[in-house]
Amino acid sequence: MRIKLEGAIRPGAATAALYTRITRTLNRKTRTCGHRNRTEPYRICHNALPAGAAAKAGLYIFDQCHSPNGIAYWCCNLKPKMEDHVLVFFAASRDMSSFNQDVTATKGNEFEDYFLKRELLMGIYEKGFERPSPIQEESIPIALTGTDILARAKNGTGKTAAFCIPALEKIDSDYNVIQVVILVPTRELALQTSQVCKELGKHLNIQVMATTGGTSLRDDIMRLHQPVHLLVGTPGRILDLAKKGICNLKNSSVLVMDEADKLLSHEYQPSVEQLITFLPPNRQMLMYSATFPVTVEDFKDRYLRKPYIINLMDELTLKGITQYYAFVEERQKVHCLTTLFSKLEINQSIIFCNSVTRVEMLAKKITELGYSCFYIHAKMLQDHRNRVFHDFRNGACRNLVCTDLFTRGIDIQAVNLVVNFDFPKSSETYLHRVGRSGRFGHFGLAVNLITHDDRFNLYRIEQELGAKIKRLPHLIGQATYYR
Repeated sequence: MRIKLEGAIRPGAATAALYTRITRTLNRKTRTCGHRNRTEPYRICHNALPAGAAAKAGLYIFDQCHSPNGIAYWCCNLKPKMEDHVLVFFAASRDMSSFNQDVTATKGNEFEDYFLKRELLMGIYEKGFERPSPIQEESIPIALTGTDILARAKNGTGKTAAFCIPALEKIDSDYNVIQVVILVPTRELALQTSQVCKELGKHLNIQVMATTGGTSLRDDIMRLHQPVHLLVGTPGRILDLAKKGICNLKNSSVLVMDEADKLLSHEYQPSVEQLITFLPPNRQMLMYSATFPVTVEDFKDRYLRKPYIINLMDELTLKGITQYYAFVEERQKVHCLTTLFSKLEINQSIIFCNSVTRVEMLAKKITELGYSCFYIHAKMLQDHRNRVFHDFRNGACRNLVCTDLFTRGIDIQAVNLVVNFDFPKSSETYLHRVGRSGRFGHFGLAVNLITHDDRFNLYRIEQELGAKIKRLPHLIGQATYYR
């Protein structure tokens, strides 16, 4: 099948290139999907394709939408008078030059190469994804075969979509049982992951539910009386529902463990192992994290069947994060922080403290100094935490002070500054903290305020991570963190 471009756009190289790409794509990707003269969806990116031009070319535009990152997508169809029926996505290509190699060092695959459902492809492109990141390239095709996966990749490189996409592809929406379970260690991450699943699967008629401790058990029971295909939650709450016979997991063919190292800590591992007994023996298990301690290896040997190992950690910290330290006395920390606020072009910042008391005191001080600031920690009421998380994510406030509650998997791409107001004790905590900036190939800063007592920890963490943490200069170029 070929599409003739007649008077679509001004004749020239752009027209010829677009014509060639359309016809090659159709010739290469056209295949039947249950109906004669139907094809699977495909997408063509081109910077200079106005809606009117597409219509003149024989493409009938029936919908236009915008992804969260501002990219416009046109859902097009061949004019009804033409026999063949094709769904096309036209998108303005995103300038990838402002992204670092953590997400751009790919093999050149496209999402269409995985033969995903067309409704899922629509959700992927509307979400703003153009092509798979390295972890998605490695993970998606293997997960679709039913193979167990143990994947290690940096924070902020697209791990969530790497397991959400194959999970959604495997779900049969006509079969009203829980088919996929995604385990996460925190309430905030459960809410975020469930939202990603809803956005990617918005055209699939898949029902997603999030459940965590600290929320109403009665509400969860009532929700489970309705169809649920994909369940996201913390291990303790899902185990509680399974033990009560409310949550039937015998048809759950896929178990995903995000932030697997945390899920296999002493706090969660007993619940995880009990929960596995409620799943069918032939389940598929997908495990993802940035760090894999010995506990993960032991768990893998006991529960995973010939897993496919993915390790994209050539270095531990994200390439787009520039890391600095500043030697200060304790009483100088607030002044140093406000200096950063006044000198840097900050989209949003996250400031970490080592205790709940210090979080609240620092947030109060920042507010008194005239800067917008929220705070969040584990001792807050769940409704309050949810509201803070939602408002900060939506840009209602520029600065967030928090404990390590906020270090796991939270993805807010506007954050371009992380400040360790209190320096962490372990390299693992440091890695997850600084990974809150520079998300998905963006650039960011991590600034560590170091006291005399922290200097040995700084040296040790540098050695363990192989990271280069430089002394804070008087002037920081915007190109390193603000684009």
